[in-house]
Order: sequence, then structure tokens, then C-alpha cells
Amino acid sequence: MKFPKLLFYLAAIWGILVLTPLYFMFDLIGRQDPPPITHPAFYYGFVGAGLAWQFAFILIARDPVRFRPMMLVSVFEKFSYGLALITLFLQHRLHSSDLVFGAVDLLFGMLFLLAFFKTAA
Repeated sequence: MKFPKLLFYLAAIWGILVLTPLYFMFDLIGRQDPPPITHPAFYYGFVGAGLAWQFAFILIARDPVRFRPMMLVSVFEKFSYGLALITLFLQHRLHSSDLVFGAVDLLFGMLFLLAFFKTAA
């Protein structure tokens, strides 16, 4: 049961490290990648929802068997973001450097799926 625990803790730590600074980068993002963000509620809502999921990953890591059904929802969380970034890139609406974050989420999503099957009875 070490693989699922380690995986979900690692995903949570990664997410916290990547998402938390976004609370302090609102104006910087607009300057470095214009135009400025015009809907701060959506921006901060995304950051908050994303950060909340990191704590869900910690919860899953504490007892993977008990929270096994949440792994499938976690897969959706990871795939929805990763696939959205790929779609935006293909539409020429996203810098290629931003695909790194999508790739990390897709990798975690695939590993979450593997963890789901490894925790089957």
C-alpha cells in the first residue's frame, strides 16, 4: 500500500508548491503574459479549488483503501486540467512552456488510475 500513499502525498506537495504562489502573482502574470487577467474571481477561484484538491490528496494518502472511490474523481481532476491545456495549445491560445503543468497533471492522473487498480481488493 506504499505506492498509493507516496503518490498522493507527492501529488499534494507538488500541488501546494505550485499553486500557493499563484495567490501572490496575480498582477505579475498579467504583466509577463498580457493581457492582464480581467476576472479575478475566476482566477482566485481556480487557485482555491486547486489548493483544496491538494488536501483531498492528503486525505486519500492517509487511507487509500477507504478513500479509493475518490481516486477516480482525482483522475478526473488531473485529466480535466491537462486535457484543457492541450486543447488550448492546439488552438494557439497557450504558450508551449505552460504545457509542462498539463503534462505533470496528466502523469499524476495516469498514476492515480494505476493506484486505483492497485488498491482493488
